[in-house]
Amino acid sequence: MSVAAATTPADELGAVSPLRWVVLGMAAIAVFSSYYEEDALGPIADLLIRHRHFSQFQIGDLTAVTSLPNIPLAVFNGLLIDRYGPVRVTLWAAILGFIGAVLTALGTPFALMWVGRLVFGISEGTLFISLVATLAQWFPRAGIALAMSIFLSLARVGSFSVDTSPTWARALYESGWQPPLWLGAGITGCGLLAALALYLVDRKQARLVPRLATERTLPEWSSIWSFDLSYWYILGLHVLYAAVFFPFRQTFAIEYFQHVKGLTLQQAGNVNSGVFAAAVLATPLFGLLADRFGHRALMLTLGTLLLPLTFVVLGWTDFSPWVSTVLMGLSFALVPAIIWPATTFIVEPRRLGAALGVITLLQNLALWSSNRTAGWLADAAGAGRDNPGGYAVMLWFFGILSLTALTSVVLLWRRESGPEGHGLELARPTARA
Repeated sequence: MSVAAATTPADELGAVSPLRWVVLGMAAIAVFSSYYEEDALGPIADLLIRHRHFSQFQIGDLTAVTSLPNIPLAVFNGLLIDRYGPVRVTLWAAILGFIGAVLTALGTPFALMWVGRLVFGISEGTLFISLVATLAQWFPRAGIALAMSIFLSLARVGSFSVDTSPTWARALYESGWQPPLWLGAGITGCGLLAALALYLVDRKQARLVPRLATERTLPEWSSIWSFDLSYWYILGLHVLYAAVFFPFRQTFAIEYFQHVKGLTLQQAGNVNSGVFAAAVLATPLFGLLADRFGHRALMLTLGTLLLPLTFVVLGWTDFSPWVSTVLMGLSFALVPAIIWPATTFIVEPRRLGAALGVITLLQNLALWSSNRTAGWLADAAGAGRDNPGGYAVMLWFFGILSLTALTSVVLLWRRESGPEGHGLELARPTARA
């Protein structure tokens, strides 16, 4: 995706248009619905095991498959955005997302649910990138950091809502595995309506203030290997952090709290939702702190350190599950708030599209493989309600990945603190050409 090209013409457009706040609102609803549906299987994992006799591997695979299409399509999606515009691609992605959610809710046989998750995965990967590009078009550079922090915070509201849904939609969960999925499909439909409204607002603005012509160039893939070493360190953090956080919290955490900690479904959902509640409240704060004081690589290091500590608390202490929630919630609030703008400081604008394409591809490959591996390990160890000790091997897996991510960000911090840094530790880094 040529994000750099997308941001240039809209600095003037977004700065003068009060409609940019309407665009942010519609984008927030669209990403909220996508995050809700993405996490919708977590609260019903135990129901699928008991009512449909799914294995741990099958449950992991249903989450993993949403990442699968983004492995080959990451670059193609960026080219679609460059060719047709991010708002139009957002609408297309939202339509696919609704279709995928409906197929998932139908859910019988397993293959149909799997296909539904696959179709939704095409939407989910495209939607997030296209909405980021849309905000870049509508908001001036001086305000994009705040807009992006608000956008990410409201995305986390979607994850928070699905984790707390066993409480506020308890009657649906007591009716079986399928009604909660129909709720997710309905929320995804609301996201489709928001994408349609966003498309209409964007078309109206385009008639009033024609956008400036932009130069659209294909990514220089042959020069990928010449990226600065700091880029590869931060790419490692992007990939490894996602491979730990999302598979555990989206797929296995609620089930783990039920089977190992003895919580009810409602209690487990509430504990897990605290991670996203913390991110909703703290993400904009950490973004503003980084803009004001710098020390971005240091902040990323501290945020990543909390990840392996979380698994130590879960697996080797008798602390309340809420302690792990606080640790992972602070980590999830801090790392995403810093890592995306930090990536733009490291990569020059003309090559940002290629850089984000590689990150997206490898991140989704990691999500796909991590979900499946964790589920396979849990099955091999016989993890379940009758064998809570079987989950230990899964915690070891996520813990080792966490330590590898920490190694990557420590190397980034060390490099950025020296003469070859890109200004991540400065409050106001110099723009790169």
